[in-house]
Amino acid sequence: MIDRRLRVLAAIARHGTVTAAAEICRMTTSSASHQMQALSRELGVTLLEPDGRRVRLTAAARTLLVHGETLTAQWERAQAELAAHRGEDAVGALRFCGFSTAAAAVVPEVMGRLRDTHPALRLSLRECEPSRAFDLLAAGETDIVVVVATSSIPPVSDPAFDQRTLFDEPLDLLVGPEHPLVDRPDVALRDLAADPWICSSPGRAYHQLVMTACAGAGFAPEIAHHADEWDTGAALVSRGFGVSLVPRLADLPTRHDTRRLRIGTPPVPIRRAIAGVRAGAQYQPAVAAGLDMLREVCRSLEGRLAPG
Repeated sequence: MIDRRLRVLAAIARHGTVTAAAEICRMTTSSASHQMQALSRELGVTLLEPDGRRVRLTAAARTLLVHGETLTAQWERAQAELAAHRGEDAVGALRFCGFSTAAAAVVPEVMGRLRDTHPALRLSLRECEPSRAFDLLAAGETDIVVVVATSSIPPVSDPAFDQRTLFDEPLDLLVGPEHPLVDRPDVALRDLAADPWICSSPGRAYHQLVMTACAGAGFAPEIAHHADEWDTGAALVSRGFGVSLVPRLADLPTRHDTRRLRIGTPPVPIRRAIAGVRAGAQYQPAVAAGLDMLREVCRSLEGRLAPG
């Protein structure tokens, strides 16, 4: 019931181009452009202005967007209250979207428990990068995102979403069996400042995380190899081609001979896992059940996530 063109406008605000917004909203660029022109004519105000190869929202467009976000959140809340009037339990589709180990270590367990406690739910999981997960959330193509907090996702203050912290996960060092630090009882991240590093490709969330962690320890790592899969990275580490950081919850292939070292000397790098939903959707029975189960599963991980 909310004008779909408001979602297109919100996507343009997040990504700065009509083309990117059209891709996210599953339409052609010309269709998205026509919709914005039609909306502008109906309202009698200019919504978009050219800004080089991008576009920027006018003051009128930003005013409209604020009201649009409020309307969308209220509509989500209205659906939740109507479900309560119908006496509905958690039924229908509940779609999760997750990233890497946050998805692998948490969401399948959540879905397994929900299948037992809420058999009427139709559960699904889609894995993708954090920024893409929020695009899918805004477009109404997923219901709960479980991702790592990075600068690529909307800020907590963004009124379009409700975000909550699930857990803070320490990062461990991964080294080969012959590395000189293997038998050290207390290791600092900066002890590996001179080592060659193995990291994911630039632009990916994990690459950003590693670079930030090393900067916090006072050095810029020499990236010798790029590997986007744990299998590839562990294989390189096991053969002495470099070192890497791995999340505490990551399960590594056992066929590669590596050593996981917990960082005992501050700073201990962490990554924060968060859950996000559309603002107001947290009150809907299915989404509320999913969030409750997420919190329950994450509480069970507290022992594994203790630093040091």
